[in-house]
Amino acid sequence: MWRLSRAIVHAAALLLIAALLVMDAAWGWWSWVGWVLYGAAGLAVLSAIFAVGIEPFILQRIWRYDVSEEYVQLKHGALTRVHVLVPMAKVEYVTTNQGPIMRKYGLYNLVIGTMASSHNIPALPEREAFSLREQIAELAQVKDGE
Repeated sequence: MWRLSRAIVHAAALLLIAALLVMDAAWGWWSWVGWVLYGAAGLAVLSAIFAVGIEPFILQRIWRYDVSEEYVQLKHGALTRVHVLVPMAKVEYVTTNQGPIMRKYGLYNLVIGTMASSHNIPALPEREAFSLREQIAELAQVKDGE
């Protein structure tokens, strides 16, 4: 899913750069414009190689979460490690959402909202996302009722 969505974005960017290069050749813009566009195309290709080929593998390996009666723990980050503890007493809502690409693969994002912020657990399978949503909602309701 991450590969497909990133491939679509990078393909659109490369098509835009190609269109600008064609217009540069047709209308003879300043000579430096062509060099800038070739540089942008090179950077877009390198970015596409990383975003489509390497980054999804890293994201899948580094995302971790755990739900206990007291906290929802989220761990992620390759270069900068992020460890977030969301107290169950602070959870106000838990929702799932999906876009068209995620729908194709049967995946959902789980969003845990507090008064101050919201936290996202990306690309969960449907059954896991719904059961986790219900589990967090029940634990947050129990903590809220105490």
